Amino acid sequence: MSRYFISLFCIATSFWGICQDKPIDLQPKDTVEYKQEYGLRVGADISRLILSFADEDYTGLELVGDYRLTRKLYLAAELGNEKKTQTEGLGSTLLYNYTTSGSYLKLGVEINSYENWFGMSNSITIGGRYAAASFSHTLNNYNIFDSNRFFNPDGFLEGAQNGEEFNSLNASWLEFVAGIKVELFANIYVGMSARLGFLVTNKEEERFPNLWIPGFNKVTDGSNFGVSYNYSISYLIPFYKKSNKKKEETPETEQN
Repeated sequence: MSRYFISLFCIATSFWGICQDKPIDLQPKDTVEYKQEYGLRVGADISRLILSFADEDYTGLELVGDYRLTRKLYLAAELGNEKKTQTEGLGSTLLYNYTTSGSYLKLGVEINSYENWFGMSNSITIGGRYAAASFSHTLNNYNIFDSNRFFNPDGFLEGAQNGEEFNSLNASWLEFVAGIKVELFANIYVGMSARLGFLVTNKEEERFPNLWIPGFNKVTDGSNFGVSYNYSISYLIPFYKKSNKKKEETPETEQN
């Protein structure tokens, strides 16, 4: 019987020594677990829709979407079509009146730099896109600004005529994107972004330059840079959830 008590005492002593090897946490923390939704978010650019109703010279539609890969990384894309009639002039002298029509596709990634409170899904993002557009120009009418023909501006460029269409035009560019998205209601988001583009390729007709490119906007003479904006409303289609755990200090610890 004495051997039994001696063995039990040794085991208890060894166990107590092992327990004492681990530091005692004088500031216990609670682990909060929140499951974040992962899925596909799809929507449209509302600014282009509004402009299509407000401006008779413009028609456009842009679909937007992103897919969440990790807690901060997203795949993102935009697909759009635009048609715009505009006039280029010098003072009161008409130079060009033309219509541009075409489609574009933008693909890239975004990183969310905003640390949400648990239960929130807002984002402040930075990222980039590779974009490509295919389009055509219709030269409605134009005048030649030439000092030798200033008082006779009714001539046309050699080989061109009113209503001529220039097809098979294309361009590609890189875009730096900065934006925000806010969840208004469950799975419904509004967002806005600013975009700085840099033209990589620009196939144009020798007799008529690409003055405006769908998805890129105005092409500035002597510069490859362009600026555009995006105002969107989108809906998240959740596919699955992932747990995100975070240790938080107890109220007693916070008071200390």
